[in-house]
Amino acid sequence: MRKIRKQSFEELVLENKKQLLKDQEAMDKIEARLEQKMLGKAE
Repeated sequence: MRKIRKQSFEELVLENKKQLLKDQEAMDKIEARLEQKMLGKAE
C-alpha cells in the first residue's frame, strides 16, 4: 500500500485559488462581500 501524502497548507491554498479563478460566480460573490466589508469600514 502507498502512504497517502498530505498536501502542505501552501499547496492547498494554491489549488483552491486556481479553482476559484476558474469559477466566475464564486469570484463575483467574494468581490461583492469584500466591497461590502470595505464600505462598512469606510463609514
